[in-house]
Amino acid sequence: MLQESFRFALRALFEHKLRTLLSVLGITIGIFSIISVFTMVDSIRANLDKSISSLGDNVVYVQKWPWEFTNDFPWWSYMNRPVTRYHELAELKKRSQLADAMAFMVQTSTTVKYQSNAVEDAKIYAVSEGYDRIKSFELAQGRYFTEHELKNGKNFAILGAEIASALFGEQTPVGRTIIVKGEKLSVIGVFHKEGQNIIDLGLDNVVLVPVNLAKAYIEINTDNVNPHILVKALPGVNNDLLKDELTGIMRAIRKLAPRDRDNFALNETKLISKGFDGLRDILYLTGGIIGFFSVLVGGFGIANIMFVSVKERTNIIGIQKALGAKRSFILFEFLSESVLLSLIGGAFGLLLIFVFSLVLNVMIDFHIVLSAWNILFGLLISSVIGLIAGLAPAFLAARLNPVEAIHAK
Repeated sequence: MLQESFRFALRALFEHKLRTLLSVLGITIGIFSIISVFTMVDSIRANLDKSISSLGDNVVYVQKWPWEFTNDFPWWSYMNRPVTRYHELAELKKRSQLADAMAFMVQTSTTVKYQSNAVEDAKIYAVSEGYDRIKSFELAQGRYFTEHELKNGKNFAILGAEIASALFGEQTPVGRTIIVKGEKLSVIGVFHKEGQNIIDLGLDNVVLVPVNLAKAYIEINTDNVNPHILVKALPGVNNDLLKDELTGIMRAIRKLAPRDRDNFALNETKLISKGFDGLRDILYLTGGIIGFFSVLVGGFGIANIMFVSVKERTNIIGIQKALGAKRSFILFEFLSESVLLSLIGGAFGLLLIFVFSLVLNVMIDFHIVLSAWNILFGLLISSVIGLIAGLAPAFLAARLNPVEAIHAK
């Protein structure tokens, strides 16, 4: 019976192609609106997770400024806090029992030159020993700093892929000399290209140098260079335990009294994810509302077309019932047509999203994926809308009196 119902439904759709196209348009727009928002949000989240995964979820940042402000502490009071200092790294290393690795880091931007080529506003990351044990990266050429080179501030640098390409083109950067703030630095390595990084944590546009070298031309004890210490927990140690230990050590280093507030912040990457979760909910709600009204309009369009279809096929329905067709058969016939109409509209909407995602992936360095879950969700919404839109017309058709239906004009 179900197979026969679908056969009748398909025949009706192909006999009225223009009407079918207009009917599915509303559903297409609705599904495109909903699922495109969900797809973009999911893709942003996936790229966000990829960005912060290079630092790991077991890394704590000892900084002046928190990434999340609390209501019970005026924001302006943070201004009086001291910045994280390089000498505090040694004290933390000496006292911590739960840290696997630590590194001090500052960052600034300046023009980097090689002969007649220059890159303006290139990011300069100055790091201490231990950075390579915390930050995950690959080298496409050359090598990383030795511990001796980092401690003694040798005039060496490692370039991000974009910086290397802009300065050297097809030439091999390793062994050549660049100019950074008037200092001549020998290039010893090039990072593997990472691609677009949603929270700007990538190394493609970075020049990495030893912090003891950077001291010569960067004031590392100011807010301008965001001095901070990265602390990676031992395997099996969660961040809460590590933060408790670091809090006690930092308070002791800075000689804070028991009643004094902390004058430092301990940040972690999950705060970035937490902040995005709130934005994600807003985007989901906005996309859902827009899509709901689009789908609602499409549902009314399908319901209207189905009523017209019942009117046009009243005689046929009467003949079917006179030949023994049950109400359930007529009901399934029109419900099948309605659901099929809606599914076609939903499939077109999903196809448009897929095409747009392929185009955007080529045009911009940002990975967009239409997930299997979003495809199933879009088809489910289409099916439900088609079922609801077809209920009233289907019940009307199923309840027709065969004699009156045959003689209807």
